[in-house]
Amino acid sequence: MSDIYLVDDHALMRDGLRVVLEHGGHRVVGETGDVGQALVDIPRLTPSVVLVDLSLDHRSGLELLEQLPARTPFTRYIVLTMLAQPGHVVEALRLGASGYVLKGSPASEVLNAVQRVCQGHRHLGPGVQELADRALTAAPAGGLFGLLSSRERQIVALVVRGRSSAAIGELLHLSPKTVDTYRSRIMTKLEVPDVPALVRLAIREGLISADED
Repeated sequence: MSDIYLVDDHALMRDGLRVVLEHGGHRVVGETGDVGQALVDIPRLTPSVVLVDLSLDHRSGLELLEQLPARTPFTRYIVLTMLAQPGHVVEALRLGASGYVLKGSPASEVLNAVQRVCQGHRHLGPGVQELADRALTAAPAGGLFGLLSSRERQIVALVVRGRSSAAIGELLHLSPKTVDTYRSRIMTKLEVPDVPALVRLAIREGLISADED
């Protein structure tokens, strides 16, 4: 059983989440639709997990993520939102969210996300990893990854997720040898010596979470 805190400005949504979570064996220890109240409650209650919407009344759940993860190291944060923009996903993960689930997902997906983050994993709901990848492959020209072509950025997105050259080649309809050539070219352009260094660079640039698994 995990202690859960809910941050959503729709009372009906919070009521539904409470039923789902309690039926799943968890306990809702607090709730609010106000960022300011959440900033007071969460450090005091120290819940295991916070479910937070990004689109709140006059404010953003990102404000909460900017302030709380560093102050509450034993609390995990899962974004539960309608916002399906690549930039929102990357920014939430950069600020310390352990999970990102889109509203409209089945109740089982919310329970799965809670279980996964409590086990120390990161959890991205259906379709969310694709959004994160889109943010990576659309990196602005002024950033480090802007040095790469669209195809090279696509391959980086797969490499940092641990895909082998053979797997990447199968997905992109390229030979493993061609993928290896791309990887070598990418390392040269970004001035990194190996894949672990590439992953560290991706983390530093906020493209993936440090606890990616």
